[in-house]
Amino acid sequence: MSIKLDNVKISHGKFSLQADFEIEKGKKIALLGPSGGGKSTLLSAIAGFKTPDSGRIFFENTDITSTPPAKRPIALLFQNHNLFPHLSVRNNIALGITTTLKLSLKEIETIDKALLRVGLDGLGNKMPSELSGGQQQRVALARCLIRKQPILCLDEPFAALGPALKKEMLDLVQEIAETTNATLLMVTHQPDDASYITDQTILIAEGKAHRPVTTNKLFANPPAALAKYLGN
Repeated sequence: MSIKLDNVKISHGKFSLQADFEIEKGKKIALLGPSGGGKSTLLSAIAGFKTPDSGRIFFENTDITSTPPAKRPIALLFQNHNLFPHLSVRNNIALGITTTLKLSLKEIETIDKALLRVGLDGLGNKMPSELSGGQQQRVALARCLIRKQPILCLDEPFAALGPALKKEMLDLVQEIAETTNATLLMVTHQPDDASYITDQTILIAEGKAHRPVTTNKLFANPPAALAKYLGN
């Protein structure tokens, strides 16, 4: 067992979301559902940016409900990639190691290996403004990669990319998740993205995050809430 949400309830104004399930270690999971249903809210609670009104969140049997985001075993990739425009590509990635930006030769080597891994070899001295949108997302992914956390969370990071580039990025994420045995949690609006790289899908609709179900089986026999969302 990797992540457990034990009778978790998260509310904001009139909005309320409930979750009570476990996520197996090493699984690739899609968080799928209508806009405003609570996908990003659930991911934020797991990452530590939202505190549940009730219930507990566990990682490997350790209660992390009150653990600050920076101390959770999680790397989080947002849609807007959160790069600092005044820092070089290498220094943006370095923030995944230290905020002082004082790097040892070994740490610089680690960053350069991460750049190579995401297809940006030799671009460490470039500024974010000199890169394309897809390249900027690769920088943000490299920063996640060097943190070497067992949980990788993606909050629709590729939604603004074209189909070909998005597929390329999904392939890269899948490769990284499988080679590092990381648990992947990916927020998406697109059933095709879920089918493409995930083992299981968590349907989030009508105030509830449902238990993970094998993605292909879920789409083959969708419950009413999913069928409504898909337009079936």
